[in-house]
Amino acid sequence: MATAIEKKKYIYEDYLKIPDDERYELIEGELLMTPAPVPRHQRILRKILFILEQFVTEKDLGELFCAPCDVYLDNENVVQPDILFISKVRLNIIGEKNIQGPPDLAIEILSESSAYRDMVKKKRLYARFGVKEYWIVDPIEKAIDIYILKDNIFTPHKNYTINDTLQSPSMRGLSIDSREIFMVKQAHHKE
Repeated sequence: MATAIEKKKYIYEDYLKIPDDERYELIEGELLMTPAPVPRHQRILRKILFILEQFVTEKDLGELFCAPCDVYLDNENVVQPDILFISKVRLNIIGEKNIQGPPDLAIEILSESSAYRDMVKKKRLYARFGVKEYWIVDPIEKAIDIYILKDNIFTPHKNYTINDTLQSPSMRGLSIDSREIFMVKQAHHKE
């Protein structure tokens, strides 16, 4: 007779005991390690963050953060979106040690180790906790899927490819040429 092995459920208190040099997320009570991102991931993150920072600052819309920055949703769910935006009217959720509640916008950049987590687990979690807009950035396909929250479920807003101009449904006036995000300037090597 097979015996069931009880799977430990972790809570925020357990999460806080993890050494600072390791990145984890807590999803549905499960501790999930997050490996260091690869250079392509970081390049895309930097480009999106730069464009959004200019827009958000110019329009005085709120505040942006990038991982690692804990977003505490509840005692069993603490995530670190690659990029997150909190609107001006909700700045009170920015705590001393973490963000205490869902951001208005969460952006995840896919990597081999995070694809399922970002596309399924976190998408479901972000919808459940009320994130209004969710971007999934695919560096391989050079595409960005934008989802908006309707009746506590994310519905596809639009899929943007490298030839498109991305427009955010919640950040009125934001317009990004996708090539700015995905194109890499080649370094010239001297022989």
